[in-house]
Amino acid sequence: MEAVPARARAYVACVALLAVVCLLPLPRTHAPWWAIGLLAALFAACEHPLGRRFGGTFYPVLLAGAFLLPPPAAALVPVPAALFARGEHRPAPLRRVWRAAQPSLAVWGAAHVHWALGGRDAVVDRDFPYALLPAGAAVLAFCLILTVLDGGILALTVGVPAPPGRGSAPARRAWRGLLARSLAPVAVHGLAGLMMAVLWRSPYGPAAALLVLLPMCVSWWVFAQYHRERAAHQATIRALVQAVDIKDGYTRGHSERVGQASVLIARELGMDDERVEVLRFAGILHDVGKLGVPTRLLRKDGPLTPEERRIIELHPEYGHEMVRGISFLGEARAAILHHHERLDGSGYPYGLAGTRIPECARVVAVADAFDAMTSTRSYSRARPVPAAVAELERCAGSHFDPRMVAALVRALRRHGWHPAVTADEPAHDRAPRQRPAGTGTPR
Repeated sequence: MEAVPARARAYVACVALLAVVCLLPLPRTHAPWWAIGLLAALFAACEHPLGRRFGGTFYPVLLAGAFLLPPPAAALVPVPAALFARGEHRPAPLRRVWRAAQPSLAVWGAAHVHWALGGRDAVVDRDFPYALLPAGAAVLAFCLILTVLDGGILALTVGVPAPPGRGSAPARRAWRGLLARSLAPVAVHGLAGLMMAVLWRSPYGPAAALLVLLPMCVSWWVFAQYHRERAAHQATIRALVQAVDIKDGYTRGHSERVGQASVLIARELGMDDERVEVLRFAGILHDVGKLGVPTRLLRKDGPLTPEERRIIELHPEYGHEMVRGISFLGEARAAILHHHERLDGSGYPYGLAGTRIPECARVVAVADAFDAMTSTRSYSRARPVPAAVAELERCAGSHFDPRMVAALVRALRRHGWHPAVTADEPAHDRAPRQRPAGTGTPR
């Protein structure tokens, strides 16, 4: 937000003005100020950097306010946390206003829906399961308002580029998927907020309601740790791939495309999401062992000598050694080691044949060969996709698993193939050089 467009600033100002309008009836609601203050303090504690270590934005507190307080009073709960928060990014004042106004409007809308459906009486009377209906509607309203506001600010600040040939509709792409991604987590927060509200209205009072936050804090902290660990995994993979791309400039982008093709095959085969993710890792990291191969061999223009070819053929073993201790890769490590094996046993490094080759390695082998043929390399010009598919089908049963080839063909018919440029310079500026003698397997 450092260079925020004027239209985005105007948008934030309009949202803030609307939030102020929602707060104006507050004096007439006769809401208990101690309750507003307690919920605001709880939310501010959760929004503090120390509190964020235990889960970040804590919607149960906001939704409990929506279930307990009149709409204008509930809208006030998130405001102090945002206005008095330490500014971490510029422009800090604009961010503070946005982080105050956006949840304020969302809570106001949720409280209105909850009260309109009789949720206040259901909470006071602890009327289950009826209390779930207005609470669920309030959560949906909360998500919808957050989605509309988030999509608007995304479209106006960062923008969403249009895919080639598909026109320009940045607004629609800015909102796409926001509601689906937020609904399930916020629904869980809504249940916790409802539990807080019910206990708050019980004979045990607010002290009992605070107990709901303890298991939520623990579970949210675990969830946050999972996402931090996943981000660390992604950073590790990016660092390894960038190192390979820097060393072997002619195959820059190859690893990402092999990962993409591996995902197409895995999904076509009906693999579950976890295995699809592993296959993506396998495709991206399949050539990481090239870090152990002399750069002069990777960039050699002419044919390789038998000794040079033997050195290059060590890269699957080098790669396996590099990633052997990375536990989250799972069976991707076997794909890195065996992606140059062939179905007839003529591959390397161990000459495995048939089903002795791990399934993930058979997937990556097809993806690797396909991208090698459809990309301009130092020793060959890119082939058209139909020609590459025909070559894969010709070699199915000898070099490649026919099932994997067929899966890639079906996926290409359904989704097409839109790879990135192989290297920094345009493909037409790179003249193909003599292909090294050998079996035709990509280096």
